Amino acid sequence: MRFHHVFILGLSLCAMLTACAAHQDLPDSSLVFMAGYRPQASLPFVGAYVAEARGYFREEGLEVEIRHSGGGGEHLQLLMAGKIDVTTQDATVLLKRRADPGLPLVSIGLIGQRGQQAFVALAESGMQTPYDWAGARIGFKGTPPPDLLALLDIAGLSQDDVEMVNVGFDPRVLVQGLVDIYPVFASNEPYILRKWGYSLVQWQAADYGIPTLGLTYVTTEATLEEKSEALSHFMRAVLKGIEYAETHPEQAVDAVLAYTGPETDRDHMRYMLMTELESAHSAVTAVHGIGWQTAEQWQALHDSLLQYGALAAPVDIERAFTTSCLPNGETQP
Repeated sequence: MRFHHVFILGLSLCAMLTACAAHQDLPDSSLVFMAGYRPQASLPFVGAYVAEARGYFREEGLEVEIRHSGGGGEHLQLLMAGKIDVTTQDATVLLKRRADPGLPLVSIGLIGQRGQQAFVALAESGMQTPYDWAGARIGFKGTPPPDLLALLDIAGLSQDDVEMVNVGFDPRVLVQGLVDIYPVFASNEPYILRKWGYSLVQWQAADYGIPTLGLTYVTTEATLEEKSEALSHFMRAVLKGIEYAETHPEQAVDAVLAYTGPETDRDHMRYMLMTELESAHSAVTAVHGIGWQTAEQWQALHDSLLQYGALAAPVDIERAFTTSCLPNGETQP
C-alpha cells in the first residue's frame, strides 16, 4: 500500500513537471485588449470574456488585461499610441481609417462574416423588399452608409426617389412615424423594438449579394511585428472562447454579465450573442474556421466602398489583414 502511494505521488510529480515544462514553452507575455465599446455580448468581446473566465489566456501563457472603450473612438487612439495591443473594429471603418488618415490598422481575425448594419420597418408598413422603398422616409445616422446606397441601387432607386432623414440613435423615431425605415445594428436594436411589442421586417445588404463584413480583432503593423507570437496565442484563446460560447451560450452570457453587471437584461445579451454567432459563419469559415478572412472578401468590400464613395482613396488590401495569427494560419491565404 505504501508502495502504491509512492507510485501515485511519483506520477503526480511527473505530471506536474511535464505541465510546468509545457508552460515554460509558452510566451510569458502580457497584452492589453480593449473592447471597442462598453461591456456587452458582442461576439469578439465574448471571446475575450470567456477566455479570461475559463483560463484560456493562462493556458496560452498570457496575462491579458481587458478594458472597454466608452464609444468615442478612443480605442483606436490608444491603439495607435501603443497603450493597448488589440481592440475591435468594424471592417468598413478599418478600411476607411487606413485610407484616411492612413492608420496602419491590421485585422488579425474577422469575426463578423457579414456586416452589422441592417434596416428595419414596421411589419404593418407592408414593405417586403427594397423594391418597395420608393417614396419612403429612410433614416441614416450621420451620413448615408454604403449598405443603404447599394440597396437602393439594387432596387433601381436613387436618393431622389426616397426621403433621406438624418436620425439619432433612438429607435423610437420609427415607432413614432418620423421615418418609415430605420438603420439598426442587427444584433441590438431589433430586440429592443420587438420587446416594445412591434413586429418588424428587416433587410441586410449581404442578403442581396452586396459585400459586407463585420467586426474584427485589430492591431497595428508595428505591434504585429513586435508581438506576433503573443497575438497568435491571444487569437487561439479568444477563438476557443467563441467556440465555447457557441456550445454553452448560457455560461457565455454569465461571463458577459460579470462585466455588464447583474442588472443587465439577460435576454438582450443572449439575443446579441446568438445573432452574432450566426453572422460568424460563412462558406469561408466552413473550410477554415471562425475568424478566417481572405483577400477576396476584403477586396470585394473595398471595391464596394469605393463604388459608393465611402473610401477617401484606394487601400492596399494585402496590408489590411493577415491570417498569420490564426490557428493554422499563414502570412496570407
